[in-house]
Amino acid sequence: MKRIIKFLIIILLTSCSSIGQFGAGVDITFDPRTIGMQIDDTIMQKNLSARLALTEKKYFLKVDTEVRDGNIFLSGKVDEPEEKIKITKMAWETKGVRSVKNAITIKGQTSFKGTAKDILITSQLRSALIFNKKTKARNYTLETINKKIYIFGIAMDEEERKEVINEANKIYDVEKVIPSIYLASELSRSKL
Repeated sequence: MKRIIKFLIIILLTSCSSIGQFGAGVDITFDPRTIGMQIDDTIMQKNLSARLALTEKKYFLKVDTEVRDGNIFLSGKVDEPEEKIKITKMAWETKGVRSVKNAITIKGQTSFKGTAKDILITSQLRSALIFNKKTKARNYTLETINKKIYIFGIAMDEEERKEVINEANKIYDVEKVIPSIYLASELSRSKL
């Protein structure tokens, strides 16, 4: 038991770096959350990821979780609709959760061509946000599923939120933009 606890602490401490998977993490220099809020969110994220992996090992690789101010964003692919429901339930059972946004898809509902188009859409939006001086691109997690863009992150103000959504709407072939963008001033424990 002590080994497991030590292992989890090491994973928690080594994964607190500011750059996440594929550069979609939040850089501490742009993050309006306090250090305490960031730690709380990281603990929630690691707790949920560990519970998912203990439930079914394949979830560790197939399901991505992001947490911002107690709001959980789920993405990835699973084999059955029941799995999606089970994962959503586990997310809601996480201590401190405020909301759950689920962008998990069921395998077989997308084709290779559709997946390639989704990757292209995500890349175009990521590039647009990087080059737009009004947005802090690293504050957003982007996921495109079946030509629907899911945007999860924190905007410094309403102007930035509108700018991010506007950039997403400009991309060719996008059918729907589904934003979960919180304002820095809306953060639950914000002291800004």
